[in-house]
Amino acid sequence: MSPEPAEPGEPGDPGDPVTLGLEGKVALVTGATRGVGFAVARKLAVAGAQVILDYAHSDADAERALRELSGLGGGAIARRADVTSPQQLRALLAEVRERYGRLDIFVHSVASWHPMPAVGARPGDIRADLSAALDPLLYGASAIAELMAGGPGRIVAVSSSGAHRAVPRYVGPGIAKAALESLVRYLAVELAGRRIAVNAVATAKLDKGPDTPDPAAAAALAARTPGGRLTTPRDIADVVALLCTAEAGWIQGQVITADGGLGLRA
Repeated sequence: MSPEPAEPGEPGDPGDPVTLGLEGKVALVTGATRGVGFAVARKLAVAGAQVILDYAHSDADAERALRELSGLGGGAIARRADVTSPQQLRALLAEVRERYGRLDIFVHSVASWHPMPAVGARPGDIRADLSAALDPLLYGASAIAELMAGGPGRIVAVSSSGAHRAVPRYVGPGIAKAALESLVRYLAVELAGRRIAVNAVATAKLDKGPDTPDPAAAAALAARTPGGRLTTPRDIADVVALLCTAEAGWIQGQVITADGGLGLRA
């Protein structure tokens, strides 16, 4: 189900030299050492941004991520901080201010998933999923806006089609992502006048290669996708990067769905 590799120089190629006007921008990506977060960090680094990779748990993942980003474009550093903790988030943003003086891009890709049905759901796990989705922006919005003072700034959240569809055993992140998309709209209205654009990118089931759960179901979804395959983390990273460009500045409070057209199927 993995897509055919792009030829060198094609827009989807991780080594693509196109910078999208992001050279020298300072970008903080949460949950940045694996999956979609890492793909976003890589895309922004290739585009010439200085990327701070935030992570909460695995030092080994952070070391691997930095090795893979070594020598790409603007450069990268990794910082361990649980951005659902107000104290750790404040400390991380304070370090960004001290080191770089400002922040141009904030990408929120932290997520939590406790599989369960809606009937008989575990409230504590639902709250954990909500915390992962909402807390980085609820606690961080003021400081992030101050770091982006004068703009242009970009805040992009990673969402999911589960915010709008009833996905089996996905009630926690489904509710959390729906709330996140609502928060994106409220923040967009309040920050647009400060030249900060706030948007979200949503996807359906991701192709995670050999780690993709339930291969049979994944294959069925890939067959239903007009694009002929499942979405990859790189697909999401490409859309996030486009929202960070100067040309996307008039896009405010929107949820851009990147799913290869799967959501168009009845």
